Amino acid sequence: MNAIAPTRSIQAELNYLVPSAARPRTYASAPPAGEPQTNARYEAQTVAIANLRTAGEVFDLDRHGFALISHDSAVRDFYDDAEVRDVYYPEAEAAIASATGADRVFIFDHTVRRRADNVDDRTPGVPRQPAMRVHVDHTARSGPQRVRDLLPAEAERLLRGRVQIINLWRPIRGPLFDAPLAVADARSVDAVDLVPSDLVYADRVGEIYSVTHAPGHRWYYAPQMLPNEALLLKCYDSKTDGRARFAPHTAFIDPTAPADAPRRESIEIRALVFHAE
Repeated sequence: MNAIAPTRSIQAELNYLVPSAARPRTYASAPPAGEPQTNARYEAQTVAIANLRTAGEVFDLDRHGFALISHDSAVRDFYDDAEVRDVYYPEAEAAIASATGADRVFIFDHTVRRRADNVDDRTPGVPRQPAMRVHVDHTARSGPQRVRDLLPAEAERLLRGRVQIINLWRPIRGPLFDAPLAVADARSVDAVDLVPSDLVYADRVGEIYSVTHAPGHRWYYAPQMLPNEALLLKCYDSKTDGRARFAPHTAFIDPTAPADAPRRESIEIRALVFHAE
């Protein structure tokens, strides 16, 4: 589709967790008999989402929790898992190392999403869908645990240095109008807004942060992203010295997008990022 002139800010709905006495829990696959897919409830809140391209500042992982970068890829088919692992993983490792100054980057998984109308994420038999709920992929507890799970022989040594978990997210086709990604300035999100929540897999229970609404949250997006652009998102940082540690994010429906916009196709990489300090 032809690009259109983006506005400085839009109003859109983001789905936030409704506070509850119960610990939020979601099954990553079919739940046990009689159990709901999730016990969490979400409520749409209309918020301002600023255009980060025209915001007048440079967004930085350590200050804001996210950054937009230029990133060309030699991948021909992002739906070919072997090509993604052989070609894209090394490209992504290099991009993340350059952006963070890391001594080592270890990519541990990727997810390709292709949106279909009126389908929830993790619906059996259909591609993964954009995650339409405000969340952070890891927590202060599950970040270190992923190091122990994935690199058990090295974990305790690696955890003595600085550890981050960084996602690299990009559209597969563009310009992207449909279901773009909104990211929150980590400085605007208080710890009390982050709610530890269980994500139950067949072989383990992960922990993410669901997010409750607060009027001070500052949201941004990059309109009409192209396949040679990527967003870096910080999902965990072991440093507690005031730098950004957790960047909430979510897909959302852009009310200014053309009605006939192609449905979103995207890929995200998740990486452990190590510093020897």
